Amino acid sequence: MNETDYPLSEVPKSARRGLLPMAAVLLGFTFFTATMWAGGTLGKAFSFSELLLVIVVGNLLLGAYTSALAFIAYKSGLNSVLMGRFCFGEVGSKLSDFVLGFTQIGWYAWGTATIAIVLVKTTGIAQSWEIPLMILFGFAFCLTAMVGFRGLDLLSRVAVPAMLLFILISLFTGMVDVGGMGALFGIEVTESMSFTAAITVVIGTFVSGGTQATNWSRFAASGKVAVWATMAAFFIGNGLMVLTGALGTLIYQQADIVDVMLAQGFVVLAVLMLFMNIWTTQDNTIYNFAVAGCNLLRTDKRRTVTVAGAAIGTVLAVFGMYNFLIPFLVLLGTFIPPIGGVIMADFWLRHKGEYPKLAETQLPAFNWLGLGTYVVASAAAYFSPFMPPVVGVAVAFVLYGILIKLPVGSPAAATENG
Repeated sequence: MNETDYPLSEVPKSARRGLLPMAAVLLGFTFFTATMWAGGTLGKAFSFSELLLVIVVGNLLLGAYTSALAFIAYKSGLNSVLMGRFCFGEVGSKLSDFVLGFTQIGWYAWGTATIAIVLVKTTGIAQSWEIPLMILFGFAFCLTAMVGFRGLDLLSRVAVPAMLLFILISLFTGMVDVGGMGALFGIEVTESMSFTAAITVVIGTFVSGGTQATNWSRFAASGKVAVWATMAAFFIGNGLMVLTGALGTLIYQQADIVDVMLAQGFVVLAVLMLFMNIWTTQDNTIYNFAVAGCNLLRTDKRRTVTVAGAAIGTVLAVFGMYNFLIPFLVLLGTFIPPIGGVIMADFWLRHKGEYPKLAETQLPAFNWLGLGTYVVASAAAYFSPFMPPVVGVAVAFVLYGILIKLPVGSPAAATENG
């Protein structure tokens, strides 16, 4: 594998991977504590039957969205930030670099703070250790990301099966403790949330990461590998995380699987789960930031950008990113999906399912049609009372499709206007 993991170019056919490594890396990415916390919020607001509907609908939409981008990544060998050069322009694509990179740093900060806080609480050591532990883990978690796809793959192959086993043990114990399925359906909710807000939270849990999952799906050996691995991660894997958090809240009033396992008496498994759960997402997250950062700065120094991102994330963790999860998820669910909508419309409607080679293409500095579409679609999502993420993608796809049919929207005209 090329040491740079091709941050500024197409992934060649010789570097493509099969279903197992693709699914392992993507599942490791979606097995994340923050998703369980979001599930815990839903568990307080919906009956168990309503909860299942929210989880299925939300993660099916998330899975469909990410799988569509995954197929484009397989076809082109490009990730989302490189695709952004075609639909936003050579300079305009820095918008998506910044938005996507910033959200990944937010996730990295949250995960870094989480492991320090939970470890202090679990082990009973002095609270003064929280900040030193944040600094330690903030830099330690980026090591496998510095290796690249190979490092992420090796870690995930060990951690994902272990986490699945731990989760199943915990869920089985929880079902026994609560008294079976009948008792679950009888639990009354204590809070309220609209269905559309719940769907936005579910999609928001991983819509930023899903938009950038093209960083790995571009390594897929076939379209089927790209789609099945992505759907497994974002429909099944992410859905399992939301469900686990919701059940933990319903049964033990704890959303985090680590807290649930501690309540169940599985102390050793809880500590192992904590490290694997956070690490397999943190390295993917900072890898995403590094790829976006490389495109933003037009540099192939991916490892340097990785360390810089880890430093920024650690600073944010120290200054309290831990306390802003749900508002952060709603923000992601509103402003990230339109980027994917513009990318999909540009690839299928303007380029007819085949990008030209990036190095051989003269791109305009700004594709104003793409940038304008993103702004309008984001506004539509922000003010929509009905599932903002879905509205954002739909408006972006339809509006861009209409604009490129106008004389000013032709590829030749866009280049001239750039």
